Amino acid sequence: MHANDILLDGYDRIRETVHAVVADLPAKTLNHRPATDVNSISWLVWHLTRVQDDHLAEVAEREQVWSSGGWRERFGLDLPADDTGYGHTPEESARVRVEAGTLLTGYFDAVHEQSRAFLAGLTAAELDRVVDEGWDPPVTLGARLVSVLADDLEHAGQAAYLRGLLRAR
Repeated sequence: MHANDILLDGYDRIRETVHAVVADLPAKTLNHRPATDVNSISWLVWHLTRVQDDHLAEVAEREQVWSSGGWRERFGLDLPADDTGYGHTPEESARVRVEAGTLLTGYFDAVHEQSRAFLAGLTAAELDRVVDEGWDPPVTLGARLVSVLADDLEHAGQAAYLRGLLRAR
């Protein structure tokens, strides 16, 4: 198995979890925050998708799907255009609301398609390319891709847990 096959499998697992979490949930449940400092399912899925879109667009040297695919306008959020949710206050987190889960999965699927296309074309040698000199040691493409994978799976798991809690009420 090649490294990019492992990455593709991991990123596909994010998609499976996102779809399972969002499936058949009404907007009220997607947007519900159990406490003011707890993120909603909507925020968690939006954020993990924004992070994947932002980080992979940067390393692939392409425009983010958020802007190129018109998703920023479709979401209509009262947030800066380049916002990914990183460091959001509870008030900013509360601004991420959707009318339907299809908006979340539609954006996620568009990002996932771009991510898969990029990952499928990678060679093992490319994973050693330094993509961020701002860290010690510098961050390689492989490390960045695993970092996004881990972060997205963590947030997808949080959303799945929250779905279980909210459906049990």
